[in-house]
This record gives sequence, C-alpha cells and structure tokens, in this order.
Amino acid sequence: MVIVTNPVGNDWMKAMTSQRPKKILIVEDEQDIAQLVKHYLEKEGFHSNIAKTGLEALKLAVSEHPDLIILDLMLPEVDGLEVCKALRHKPETALSPIIMLTAKKEESDTVVGLELGADDYVTKPFSPKTLVARVKSLFRRLARTNNQNPTTLAYGLLQMDLTRHEVTVRGDEVLLTAKEFGLLEHLLRHPGRVLTREVLLNEVWGYDYLGTTRTVDVHVRRLKLKVPLLNESIVSIKTLGYKLLDKPLTQ
Repeated sequence: MVIVTNPVGNDWMKAMTSQRPKKILIVEDEQDIAQLVKHYLEKEGFHSNIAKTGLEALKLAVSEHPDLIILDLMLPEVDGLEVCKALRHKPETALSPIIMLTAKKEESDTVVGLELGADDYVTKPFSPKTLVARVKSLFRRLARTNNQNPTTLAYGLLQMDLTRHEVTVRGDEVLLTAKEFGLLEHLLRHPGRVLTREVLLNEVWGYDYLGTTRTVDVHVRRLKLKVPLLNESIVSIKTLGYKLLDKPLTQ
C-alpha cells in the first residue's frame, strides 16, 4: 500500500522555485556546437558555462555547482562516460541532472551512459530547441510548486519526500537521479496498475521524448539495484511494461 501525506513546510521547494536563474554546464569540445547551445539556453533565461575537456568539466562541476550538466560523450583527456561515472561518485554532483550528447548511433553507448547515471540523452545532429525542451522537462520534474499535492509517499519501509527530493529506506537516504526519482514516484502513485513502457516514457521523460523504450528498462534495473526492496515488487509484464505490487514482498 502506498501512503500519501502533505506535511507543512518545504525549504527545498522554496529553493527550487526561487527566481535565481538556473546554471547549466555545457561540456562540449566543438566550439560551434557549444556556443550554439549556450545561445539558445541563454535566450531562455539560463546561465551557462562551457567546459571543453572532461577534466575541465569535473573541476567546474564541483566549483560552480551547476543545476544541470549537458555532457558530450566524445571529449579529449577524459571521455563523457568516464566524466558521468566520476560525477555520480562525487557527493557534490551525485544528484546533478545530466543530459548526454552523443554522435554515436549504437544503442549500447546510450545504455551504458544511462546505466552510469545520465538522466537523458540527445543524439547529434540535434535541434537546439529540442535540447532546451529536454532541459526544461528535467527541471519540471525537480520543481514542486503546488503545495496542494501530496508531498510524501510511503511504500513499506520506503519513504519518498517530494518537497525535499529525498528517498529513504529504513531511515537511510538513497541517492537517485532525477529520472530515477521521477520513475519511482510514478510507480508509487499507481500501485497495482500495469504501466507500459510508452506510458512511462511519456509521463517521466515527456511526450516528445525520442528515445527508445530500452531507456525504461535501464532505469528500472538501476532503481532495483539502488533499492533492493523493489527487486520483487516491481514486476515485469512481458511485452508491455511494469507493475508495482500493491504491497512490497520484502522489507
């Protein structure tokens, strides 16, 4: 059974909904592409910095505390996959939303990036407007502006605080990326219901998402690794999608 509550007070929400422009780190060694992305982001009111190498990206990610990172996979010195892995292992950047940029067509590269902790990806060549839309979609998942909506979900010993963007199991915090958090939230809001991969893509990634349904499988697998009590509670429905059982089978 999923229990919802609506406690008073949300410092996190106030921080997320402040008027401070969001800071975005663009990690791209091709200057023309980096400047084009920067131009479109700043037209929408975002602040942005550019890192040309993987090492520079790691330094700026820690020193500048960006709200989101746009990360190219093909980088000098340290490639994007290694940068993504390093970011996810640093406490300061473990939860930073990451959108990958890749010129590679092989699905395996995308899957590896998602498994390492990226939230989304855009394949080159891409429309700058599409990239900006993806950025806004990620921020919408993080922002909780409606105080009337339930702010806490519970599933057995799992607690999800929507206003603080926190998940705990037995009181211990579990670090989830923005998409993992969004996926878990959607499952918790619809226990017992079969959710197709297409529905999950639309609800969590956005109706205009162009990725494959394999993205959902990767995130479900990562979610189970991080929250073992969900191993048997999230059931795969062959050829369709997934279902969260009404009650957890394990605690």
